Amino acid sequence: MSTVARVTTITSRSDSSFEDAVRTGVERASKTLRNVSGAWVKEQKVDVDNGAVSAWQVTLEVTFVLDD
Repeated sequence: MSTVARVTTITSRSDSSFEDAVRTGVERASKTLRNVSGAWVKEQKVDVDNGAVSAWQVTLEVTFVLDD
């Protein structure tokens, strides 16, 4: 049996952590895309306000398997 997958790029942002940004991005992608099978964190970025991290952002490559 063969499988064909597609990869799409999304960004997700959190006010608490990189882990939360990843979780939020994957959960949101799963609402729109069927058969999400994985994600790769391509980039990480933080916003700094007055010397402190104020937000965490990730760019994700989300993989989903195409229906037959």
